[in-house]
Amino acid sequence: MNFAFDVVGQTPPDALALVELTRDGGRREHTFGEVADAAAQLAGALENRGVRRGDVVLTLIGNRAEWAITLLACFRQGFVALPCTEQLRPKDLRQRLDVARPALVVADPRNEATLAAAGWTGPTLFEPERAHRPPPADLRPTDPCLLTFTSGTAGEPKAVLHGQRYLTGQRLQAEHWLAPAPGDLVWCTAAAGWSKSARNAFIAPWLRGAAALLHDARFDPHERLHILERERVDVLCMAPTEYRVIAKRATIAPVPSLKGLVAAGEALNPEVLHAFHDALGLWIRDGYGQTETGQLTGAPPHERPRPGSMGKPLPGVRLDVVDGELVLQPRTDPTFFLRYLGDEPHAGPWHTGDRVTRDEDGYLHFEGRTDDVIISAGYRIGPFEVESALVAHQAVAEAAVVAAPDDERGSVVRAVVVLRDGYAPSEALKRELQDHVKAQTAPYKYPRIVDFAADLPKTSSGKVRRAVLRAASC
Repeated sequence: MNFAFDVVGQTPPDALALVELTRDGGRREHTFGEVADAAAQLAGALENRGVRRGDVVLTLIGNRAEWAITLLACFRQGFVALPCTEQLRPKDLRQRLDVARPALVVADPRNEATLAAAGWTGPTLFEPERAHRPPPADLRPTDPCLLTFTSGTAGEPKAVLHGQRYLTGQRLQAEHWLAPAPGDLVWCTAAAGWSKSARNAFIAPWLRGAAALLHDARFDPHERLHILERERVDVLCMAPTEYRVIAKRATIAPVPSLKGLVAAGEALNPEVLHAFHDALGLWIRDGYGQTETGQLTGAPPHERPRPGSMGKPLPGVRLDVVDGELVLQPRTDPTFFLRYLGDEPHAGPWHTGDRVTRDEDGYLHFEGRTDDVIISAGYRIGPFEVESALVAHQAVAEAAVVAAPDDERGSVVRAVVVLRDGYAPSEALKRELQDHVKAQTAPYKYPRIVDFAADLPKTSSGKVRRAVLRAASC
């Protein structure tokens, strides 16, 4: 199947495909017919520039229509798209250029200096070009279509190569987790360049005949709520951090159009679930996946989510819990990657490196990465529960928990805390937070070390880099 031809090209051409909100306050709408035609013409322009089937096209574009159209042009012709976030610094971009060796770069003009600083001297498109419309390629499920780099939470990012099956395989999560209806408007706020952004920003919505909202601006909790109401968004997909910040810093008012809230990336805190449910009458449905696997679990659309749970395995996906670790049988996953670039295909079960528990009803609960689990005086302590207790305190905006070495206990819990506006670090506040955690969860889990910080070290996709915090504890 050719996603561009058989999905986008077969959707009624006058149906709404994209709503684009620009940084300067502009608004544009694009129908499926317009998107399909623009992608076909851009594909011709890329061919004129020498791009051939199997070549890599790197994009450095924000959440704009040009980003989605460029990826669609690549999917149409069998080019391999490498979307990159604009948050990359020249060093990060240089690493991607060296590994992927793109035939061409499509970039926003505002990123020209970053490209130059990264040492790129190859062909670049800074403005959309139109040309002849080549026939769409005849593609096989294992033909490469997408390169995405991992977050780099535990080392150098790896280049993950996905096949064409990744695109149509999104139908599973689109039906059983994201769950838009034809004609709905879906807003996935993830920045262009990360695996969740492409698959939920437009691939999964378009498989369901829904439209996608793209907002090319920095996150602002108050603006986010205003746009939801003004644009009459039906399904919202945000990172847990965004839900947490909105719950802490903004007043959530009813949004009549909303009928679905989903999150993925990190486990959600119970108090955030209740804050949104109290205001909107909707539960945030958590899900789980990895860059290599695509979406694997999700809280079903018509079941009340369980706080702290990432839901159940998607239908047909086999996930086992082996010695506390989540393990996937790859043959059951329609979006499993082909291989890391330069490596052989993965063989055997896929060990996710994530520690989980499964309750009696089959719901999975995230406990932390296998290398995040803290063993203190014989107790195994997952960081998430301690972090949840900390962010439930009115003074705390964000918190991350790691192990710190201790002569007597082997390790103790260390918390790095970012305070909300109006609160200042003090020894008294440290003790208050420690007592608060003791009251929220088992006392042995409380952080014996509490450090305050202006912010937490994070990857470009917003995940906390606990490896950096652990290194600082040694």
